[in-house]
Amino acid sequence: MIDLIIDTDPGVDDVVALLLAMARPDVLNVRALTTVAGNVTLAKTTRNACLAREWARRGDIPVYAGADRPLQRAPLYAEDVHGSEGLPAGAIHEPVEGAASEHAVDYLVRTLTAAPPASITLALLGPQTNLALALRQAPGIVQGIKQVVVMGGAWFNPGNVTPVAEFNLFADPHAAAEVLTSGVSLVYLPLDVTHKVLVGQGRLDWLNGLGTRASERVAAIMAPYIRVDMERYGLPGGPVHDANVIAWLLEPSLYESITAIARIDCDEGEDIGRSRLTDRVVEGSASVTWVTEANSEGFFDLLGRALVRLP
Repeated sequence: MIDLIIDTDPGVDDVVALLLAMARPDVLNVRALTTVAGNVTLAKTTRNACLAREWARRGDIPVYAGADRPLQRAPLYAEDVHGSEGLPAGAIHEPVEGAASEHAVDYLVRTLTAAPPASITLALLGPQTNLALALRQAPGIVQGIKQVVVMGGAWFNPGNVTPVAEFNLFADPHAAAEVLTSGVSLVYLPLDVTHKVLVGQGRLDWLNGLGTRASERVAAIMAPYIRVDMERYGLPGGPVHDANVIAWLLEPSLYESITAIARIDCDEGEDIGRSRLTDRVVEGSASVTWVTEANSEGFFDLLGRALVRLP
């Protein structure tokens, strides 16, 4: 059993990731969802996380709202990809239950301080601001962290917000750099691998064909989202980035990775937010597991089996 906290900025692919995680309580003990501004504003990412929890009927999982802006940069949103609400308008309503009153950063500090050594995994699906703030407040929380699994970065693949930078790292490179050098064990699922796991019209038809409320909802929210990447990159489908983090936790054998030394550019300019792999340790770098390949068929088999478990 993996004790897991998911830090997220929903976003379409975040919601798919959350549904996948909440469908597998046999493997993932999801202790909380913490939200951060990213794909859309904090108010909207928090609402969307509460909606995902409601759709999965997992009212046992608390939601904590966190940072509403990056550490240093002006807020950056991805409304051109996810829409102004983060999800298609038809999917949006006010959740029955909202977020808890405690701030996400305070929750992280409290929980990780009290945790047994190396016991809690964090999945970071958006900008890494919340964890960076928690580390600033209480550096000793690293003792409770087993590993941090990040959706972010690009090296072998071009960026998706600039030619060299992926959105999550570009949105708050300073936070990502602080997490990178904090001493936590890090796994990165970058665009290098997420652009190899694509949803096209055939996959949408397959999702609808599963015949469950959850599978049909995922197909409905994915349809407009994937068209953006298909048109932008000329791909045969759109990537479901964040769900790969959860799939990696559930079945790491679906993925291949390398051990690499990574660093993140934080200086203003055309390279800001760029993740670089190097062959030697330099200031601001650290060793990470960098995921490079995925079994796409295995991923969708895993997703399908999870979605039919949801109500």
